[in-house]
Amino acid sequence: MTSEITASNVHDLAPADLIAPDRVAARIYTDPEIFELERARIFERTWAWVAHDSELPGPGTFKSTHVGGQPVIVTRDREGVLRTMLNRCRHRGASICERKSGSANGFTCPYHAWSYGLDGSLRGLPYPDGYTGVMDRSGMGLKRLRTESYGGMIFATFAEDAEPLAEFLGDARGWIDRFMKQGAGYPVKVLGTHRFRYRGNWKIQLENTTDGYHFPIVHRSWMASVDAETANMMSFMTDPEAITHDLGNGHSVMQMVPEHSDLDVDDGTEKLQDRFGDLISRLEAAGVEDAQVRRLVRAMHGTGFNLNLFPNVSMSISFFRVLRPISVDETEIEHIAIGPDGPPEITGPVNRERLRAHEHFQGPFGFGTPDDAEGWDRVQRGTAGAPEMPIMVNRGLGREKPSAEGWPTSHVTDETGMRAAYEQWKRMMSDD
Repeated sequence: MTSEITASNVHDLAPADLIAPDRVAARIYTDPEIFELERARIFERTWAWVAHDSELPGPGTFKSTHVGGQPVIVTRDREGVLRTMLNRCRHRGASICERKSGSANGFTCPYHAWSYGLDGSLRGLPYPDGYTGVMDRSGMGLKRLRTESYGGMIFATFAEDAEPLAEFLGDARGWIDRFMKQGAGYPVKVLGTHRFRYRGNWKIQLENTTDGYHFPIVHRSWMASVDAETANMMSFMTDPEAITHDLGNGHSVMQMVPEHSDLDVDDGTEKLQDRFGDLISRLEAAGVEDAQVRRLVRAMHGTGFNLNLFPNVSMSISFFRVLRPISVDETEIEHIAIGPDGPPEITGPVNRERLRAHEHFQGPFGFGTPDDAEGWDRVQRGTAGAPEMPIMVNRGLGREKPSAEGWPTSHVTDETGMRAAYEQWKRMMSDD
């Protein structure tokens, strides 16, 4: 920060001056003007995650979602090309699609019946004679966003000059590749989603998915509800091999179970958990070879890491967590369960078991989500007091070391990932 934050100057500092290497000002959680700047400078200038390949399985399929505060439609057009368009009719501004997902030949505005193709082009409008000589219809299609994908993850941006997605993801790409190995040789697909909102700023959740420090404290009830083998696997607080890496551009990865970071690495000595005994029997009865049974069952808990992709999606152990900023003190979260997409007799039992595990922790009546949301709510309520008092993100700062790629790395309980995200936030929120 350019100057010390005090009660008298905290509201006068520029947004970029509210971030220091070891702390951030509480004002970034509570100031509506900063929130609006974030929408413009971050969510409309960088790559935001919008969909997974499996949600758009063929030509004509679509998904409605948001980029920051703006509603968009993601489609696979007739040629199979991925498109993202603003969900706003070019005539009078009405949304043209209110369905969450489905198949369509195109989209028609319900207000005045302007119709658009799957690629966003204007196909027709009633009584066109009234527009003769008034407008160029070729320029009245839906507003398009740049759309690119990597590893089945689809991103879009309003910024025509944004760097290519592959460059933006950088070293995170290798971790995306590892995450998708939980398909056990099959593609990964979306199994289901649920959404909820909490009364807090979006950055509180951005911090949470790279915060190993809270896990055994906030999630005591979950740890007590699972078998001893699972609880032992997630007891990473004192494991020196459990590490968080800054990956650049605000991305980070938190390795909680290092031995499951690459599911293709298996020396055959790890015992398959007793809790999956019935599943193993079903797979064996279906004629699945022992090596593939082992691969499927080892992937039941997902990977051993949380991958945070700035600014809006986390690939968290065995699911996607997507955040959408609603207002300065309200955020929507979408939890997306995933599993292998293969022959039903094989992947059917596996995915039923994965859904039950997802419900047990991430589900609306699970142990993890309510506890996390309570913490996020409390942070927002607490920051209403003492606006000059900073939020500390200094844990592990003194023991960070560079990784082989040169990025800061520290223990899984340290706040390296938060510092990575806030460094990117600071860059994007600068006036330059």
